[in-house]
Amino acid sequence: MTESSTTSSPSRTPGTAPGMVIIGGGLTGATAAETLRKEGYAGAVTIVADEPEIPYQRPPLSKGFLAGKEGEDALLPYPAAWYPENNVTVLTGTAATGVDPAAHTVTLAGGDTLAYEKLLIATGATPRIIPFPGVDLDGVHYFRSKADSLAMKELLSAGGHNVVMIGSGWIGMEIAATARELGNTVTLLGLEEVPLSVAIGKELGAVFAARHEEAGVKFVLPSSAAEIQGTDGKVTSVLTTTGETIPADLVVVAIGVVPNIGLAKDAGLVINNGIEVTGGLQTSDPDIFAAGDVANSLHPVTGQFARSEHWANAIASGKVAAKSMLGQDAELNDIPYFYTDQFDLGMEYSGFGALTKDAELVIRGSLEKREFIAFWVLEGKVVAGMNVNVWDVQDAIKDLIGSGRTVEAAKLADPQTPLETI
Repeated sequence: MTESSTTSSPSRTPGTAPGMVIIGGGLTGATAAETLRKEGYAGAVTIVADEPEIPYQRPPLSKGFLAGKEGEDALLPYPAAWYPENNVTVLTGTAATGVDPAAHTVTLAGGDTLAYEKLLIATGATPRIIPFPGVDLDGVHYFRSKADSLAMKELLSAGGHNVVMIGSGWIGMEIAATARELGNTVTLLGLEEVPLSVAIGKELGAVFAARHEEAGVKFVLPSSAAEIQGTDGKVTSVLTTTGETIPADLVVVAIGVVPNIGLAKDAGLVINNGIEVTGGLQTSDPDIFAAGDVANSLHPVTGQFARSEHWANAIASGKVAAKSMLGQDAELNDIPYFYTDQFDLGMEYSGFGALTKDAELVIRGSLEKREFIAFWVLEGKVVAGMNVNVWDVQDAIKDLIGSGRTVEAAKLADPQTPLETI
């Protein structure tokens, strides 16, 4: 077993016995490394992380960490000491620049190579860039990394800024809520008539929008930025596509992400809205696997390829990929899950978003009081469920989804009927 370290430069040289190499320093990569050790793998495990950080998770970046309610420890799936204690080498600040499937090597920035027995690509995703006029002005920010969150945290924490949020999805709404709670003026732009409606529909999106409006967030929907305007290189306002000029000294762009497929594409792997993988997360090369945001996997329940960008998938896919790398019979069959916190709205969602488009929406509880469970029912079966300010129901919701049993909408809607009995 090789000596392990957390370092900013490669600690192994060409010719070292091949081991398991993981490209990507996020939650997926860390989970995969932990699973390899838990499953008894004794060879070398190396994580190649291009950021100057040990592996961290992203959900707190737009929630508690950004708001100053959580410290840096909340970002770490495993403490720094875990890696040397478990003989896992983390090459921080080190980019992988190439993969050679024939030679079974990964080339690193600077020219060194790592030989691999099996390779996991967990390179995540990058914020989608739209070339708005003025996007290069000082004061315009994209949001993805710990560095992004730290920079915005410093700006927002003092309050008093005019913030324009471009993007009405989950990240945009979370940042808007945090910015407003910290005493900033917030205007949110998005291409939806109702925020979050692409994900959960207009009726439920309106619940979140109403809470934001009560807190003073202004929505300009549907709209986007026609131009980000500035003086002396610094942003001063945003001209919207609806013709409105909104004062701004801070603009945040959160309009989705694109998977980081460059290494996989150059290596000749099959690409399909990410890296196409089997249910066991194996790519078109039998010794290369992909997991996390970058992987588009075939789900056994839906029979469809799906690429998930959520926290729970990072953990689940990291575990499955590691087991598959060890030759075990593993399959990514978890029910997708994510959560959000916005003001005093706490939400958990489990289910298959791809199946909700034509599903019937059944509500248990009160939308007006913002305490409810929403079920999406397709052909008599629950395919997704979301609880808002109602707790300890996720196990029952997942059981309804996973069992595939036929349900009665009236019983789902009845608060007096225990979910476990439906």
